[in-house]
Amino acid sequence: MGKKVTVVGAGFYGSTTAQRLAEFDVFDTVVITDIVEGKPAGLALDLNQSRAIEGFETKVVGVTTGPNGEGYESIEGSDVVVITAGLPRKPGMSRMDLLETNAKIVRQVAENVAKYAPNAVVIVVSNPLDEMTALAQLATQFPKNRVLGQAGMLDTARFSNFVAEALNVPVASVRTLTLGSHGDTMVPVPSKSTVNGKPLRDAMPAEQIEELVVKTRNGGAEVVALLKTGSAYYAPSAAAARMAKAVAEDSGEVMPVCAWVDGEYGISGVYLGVEAQIGAEGVKRVVETDLDADERASLLEAAEAVRAKQGDISSM
Repeated sequence: MGKKVTVVGAGFYGSTTAQRLAEFDVFDTVVITDIVEGKPAGLALDLNQSRAIEGFETKVVGVTTGPNGEGYESIEGSDVVVITAGLPRKPGMSRMDLLETNAKIVRQVAENVAKYAPNAVVIVVSNPLDEMTALAQLATQFPKNRVLGQAGMLDTARFSNFVAEALNVPVASVRTLTLGSHGDTMVPVPSKSTVNGKPLRDAMPAEQIEELVVKTRNGGAEVVALLKTGSAYYAPSAAAARMAKAVAEDSGEVMPVCAWVDGEYGISGVYLGVEAQIGAEGVKRVVETDLDADERASLLEAAEAVRAKQGDISSM
């Protein structure tokens, strides 16, 4: 039985994620769904026609879904479902401004996923990320390890890119980490960040690190402000696709993701950005890393901020 992955939502984020997943050539089938009539089928046709050029065999299937769950039978047997559905930010909007609108969309999607792909690992990318991940778990009633969110990989990649550009070094020589929430209480971790294996704090002054931390926190908003008609999708889709690949291959790779935290760092009962080992069952385990006192305090603060907002979503 071949591997199957579904991407819900055929906007820029969803279509780019589907392309990356197909080009990995580790899945038999990539299903892309959307509520816009014909759009996913058109994208699938286009992507399938690139197979001979890019040299992959994965078949892409596009399906239009309806308000009462029509079309969702096509996701049956999916090993992974990536939920990108929802409205993107407009300039000046925070991720939280999308809460109510996207909660309705994500709940409906999650209920259909539970019905038609009951064994899938769900990767949520809809904003506000931490809240939508918690909502998807409530709506699917899946074990918490099988529902996770994409944020930390993206924020870490942004941090690494900014450090590489500031120091004019290859991005491959930079290792950074961000934890916490995908938003105002993001916690970049300079103590675990290195350049060519040496501590980041030896490579640049504390003020400059702080500037790049702020730039990372506002990374998405900066893209939104420049695009004016949507939000980032190249870097976010790269992160979501890598997570889905780790699930499909049961790789055990450690990645920063939004995962259910139950005792790690002295924090319990909340979805939060942490490092986790990813495999066929989703999160195999949360990996606790040594943080300095300030970073640990920031992570506790992020957990409480996210907890307060996640408490509101059960009624949505």
